[in-house]
Parts: sequence; C-alpha cells; structure tokens
Amino acid sequence: MALTRHTEPYPHWEFTDGSSAEVLQVVPERGGLVTGWRSLGRDWLYFDTERFTDPSCSVRGGIPVLFPICGGLPGDAVRLPQGLVQLSQHGFARDRPWQLAERADGQGVSLSLEHDTITLEAFPFRFRLQLDYRLAPGLLEITARVENQSSSPMPFSLGLHPYWAVTSLADVRLEGLPQQGFDHLSMAEAPTAAALAQLEQGVDLLVRPSGPVSLVDGATGCRVSLEPQAPWDLAVIWSDPPRPMLCLEPWTGPRLSLISGDRLLHVPPADGLSLQCRYVVALS
Repeated sequence: MALTRHTEPYPHWEFTDGSSAEVLQVVPERGGLVTGWRSLGRDWLYFDTERFTDPSCSVRGGIPVLFPICGGLPGDAVRLPQGLVQLSQHGFARDRPWQLAERADGQGVSLSLEHDTITLEAFPFRFRLQLDYRLAPGLLEITARVENQSSSPMPFSLGLHPYWAVTSLADVRLEGLPQQGFDHLSMAEAPTAAALAQLEQGVDLLVRPSGPVSLVDGATGCRVSLEPQAPWDLAVIWSDPPRPMLCLEPWTGPRLSLISGDRLLHVPPADGLSLQCRYVVALS
C-alpha cells in the first residue's frame, strides 16, 4: 500500500494497494475530490481534466461531495435558529480544502473537513466531516462520520455526486429502480421509465430504492452497483449530455430537506453519526 504525490496531468495524490491493481486518485485541496478510481483493470470514473485545470470552471467528473445540503435552496438562503444564512447549491464541502491521510488499516484513504470562518458564515455549526474510502477488488466502500462540535443539534444532508464513465447514454440500462421517482427538472413526481427515456436529453431524477441500483453499460457489459444503507439510501440519476457519463448518487435527503424536514438528519451536540454506502463493479 502506498500514498504518493503526482504532478501530471494535474497535481494529485494516488493511493495504490499492494498489487497496484486498485488505484484511487484524490485532490484534497479541491473539495476532497476523488478524481479517479481504477479497479479490475478499468477506470470507472469520468473526469474532464481540461475543465478541472481551468479555475474559472466548475468540476465535471470524479466524486464531488455534497454537504451540508443536497440540491439548492430558494435564493440560496435558509432561515436557521441562528438567523438567515446564504448556502449555495449542494453546500460548501466541494469548494473547501480537505485533509488527506492513509487509513490506519492501509486499505484506502481518509479525507476530513472541519468548520472554518467561511463555513461558519454559511452554516453556523462547528463540525467535522470525515470520509473513509476503502478499496478492494471490484469494491469502493465509503464510510462517513459527521461530528457536531456545537452546543445545539446540527441538521444536515449528505450526498456524493460520482460521474460514472459510459460508452454512450443511448446504450445504458438501469436496474433496481422503483416505478416512481421525483423529477428535479419539473419538481414533480414522475414515472421512472419516462424520466430515463430522456437520458440523452438530460435527466435529474431522485428515487427511493428498496435495494441495490445498478448501472449497466450495454456496449461493454460493465456494471456499477450502488449498495445503499439507511439512512444514506436515496439515489439520484443525473446526466449531462453529450458527456459520456451518468451519475448514480447516494443522498441522505432530497432537495429542500433543510426547509421541509423530509429525511433531514440531526446530530446532537458533542455527538456524531456514521453513515455508509458502497459501490460494487463488475466486468462483462
């Protein structure tokens, strides 16, 4: 196992297992961003390197972190007990510098984010968020630990936004989805099949699955399966055509949960909450 620094094609850290077959690429200073995952001899994540190296552009690729909200708020604002605060879409975690360390068991990496003066302006809670990525052949397991260091209960939602590389959106199949979902584009309930028929035009669908959800690349037969665990068990399917990728994302709560209270999680003062999900991949 090794964690090494690289400068090309962009500055990043690379974790490899003893066989160098399992590889995770990370840029902690850019939102704790995982930029690549290689397993079973294949690169599974889509990543737009050219866009990433342009500071004026938002990231398209890898695994951005969504915290302390998933989605956006009306006017990017919400009233909390401490007052009215400005909180941009998907929160601030993907924009802040994180700390990186190798896991104690040598099976992956730990990324951590703590409150600072900037986060306290948008989210008036002292917190620590740690994400552990554990690698094994065909497996990426993510464990999150959310700690509240404030004197009042801390509300939050947590999500990941992984971009999975596909050959073509026209040849993608999704399995394990319920018949109904919530279309974020129309902000209304919608039949899942009707929403997925628009993958090549763009889709943003939230579902509440009862078990694993699989993305199958029809051209290669490669499969990515999200295995959620409550309460990190909502799934979002998002496409950004014509990019050859599809996001299959774990969320704890839907958009606007900080306002509606729908599936909103709370951490008591001086306490913490652990969450877990994992991705299992397979070749054809």
